[in-house]
Order: sequence, then structure tokens, then C-alpha cells
Amino acid sequence: MLIVGERINTSRKPIEPAVRARDAAFIKDEARRQRAAGAHYIDLNCGTLVEKEAESLVWLVQTVQEEEELPVCLDSPNPEAIRQALKVCKGKPLLNSITLEEKRYSALLPLIKEYGVPVVALTMDDQGLPATLDDRLRLAEQLVNGLTGAGVPLGNIYLDPLVRPVSTDPQAALTLTATIQRFRANWPEAHIICGLSNISYGYPLRQYLNQTFLVLALAAGLDAAILDPLDRRLMGLLHAARVLTGQDQFGQEYLAAYRAGRIE
Repeated sequence: MLIVGERINTSRKPIEPAVRARDAAFIKDEARRQRAAGAHYIDLNCGTLVEKEAESLVWLVQTVQEEEELPVCLDSPNPEAIRQALKVCKGKPLLNSITLEEKRYSALLPLIKEYGVPVVALTMDDQGLPATLDDRLRLAEQLVNGLTGAGVPLGNIYLDPLVRPVSTDPQAALTLTATIQRFRANWPEAHIICGLSNISYGYPLRQYLNQTFLVLALAAGLDAAILDPLDRRLMGLLHAARVLTGQDQFGQEYLAAYRAGRIE
């Protein structure tokens, strides 16, 4: 299970002022704590700093990777910000994300090919967000065919079915789990990822919805998630669900997380 730590995002109140002030110590601490909690990638998103996004994303990459090669996820729809950040990355980052929106697709595909990076492929086009399972399948097929046709290995593609909040669509979670099952059946070598917390937008005590949806999604075939790894209860449910669905045979990862004090 690949975990992308979501906390370094300027939409979060503590992060934007830290990035504006270039508070390297604060950002490094956020990155280290997420990695220690089990994150495989540290998501870097400074999309609220529209006028300085490229400059800020480059600074975030250099800051997070200054002392050690922490894998990062470049989270931006801005091709120029991605281009500049790729130039300074150590190792291969995860690129988040490409869509079927014509301008975004044509600008990002050459970068994906040049740097050989894995990529999150959002099931979205110029018509907007998909509403149904069939819409998501159609868009996913176009993305897979386009990317693999351009030489991107299927194993480097992380399909994102786009989580809609249950506050606006009561069937959103059921649609998503059914979509994940179909993605897994159609493209077993690809990965499936989602931004977990979108499901609970608009509700109080969002952690209950996030935790329950994670278990449902894992059982359906999700193998990557963008989440808060410092939520130890969420991480505990993640590891428990992997044991119960046969993805962590004999609970080796579960036991390792327990012994390291990462779950409760």
C-alpha cells in the first residue's frame, strides 16, 4: 500500500504562512514526521500561492530533500511549476496529476516521458468531473491508452477515480468502490489512488467517514492513498484492513507498524 502524506499543502492554515516565510525548519519537521509515520511520498502542494507557485514548489522540493532523499509527490495542475520542480528533484517523484483536459495533457505528457516518472491520472476531461461509474471507466480507458501508447509503463500509472463528497452525492462512496473494483479488473498492473478526505467534505467529525471509506476502498482494490499519516487510528485501520483482505499476509506490515508505535 503506497501512502502519500498530504500535510504539506498551503490550503492548510499552518502551511501557507510557513511557505511564504520560507520557514525551512517547520517544513522539514512536517516531512520527517510523515515519513516516520509510514508515508512513502511527501505531497507538496502550494496551489494557493498562484502568483508564486512555481518558485514556491521548487523551494519546497529543495527544502524537503536538502538533508535526505525523501521521495516527493509534485502536486500541481501547473505545467510550468511541475517543469521547474522536476529539474531539482532527487530521485523520481510522483507527478500529481495529468488529466484529459487538452492543455494540461499536452503540456505534461512530454515531461512524464522525459523524466520517466510515475503519474497520477485523474479521470477528468474538459467536460468536468465524472458523475457515474461508466464516465470514470471511459475516461480511465482513454488515459491508459494514451499514456501507454506514449510509452508510459502501466505500472507507472496511478488511476484516480476522483472522490466526490457524500454531502453532495449520497451514493458517492458506493460508486467509488464499484469503480475501483472495475479499474482493478480491467487494469490489474496499474495502481489505483485517491484523495481520501474528499469523501467527508461538509460533515462534522470527518475522521469517521474517512476511516470507514478507507476500509471499503481497500477491500475494493485501492492500493495507494493520499492521506494524513499522522492519524494513527486511520493508519491502524489501513493496516488492519490489509490483513483482513489478504494484502498483508501473516500481518507482517501490521506487526511492524505496531512495534514501531505507528498505530493505535
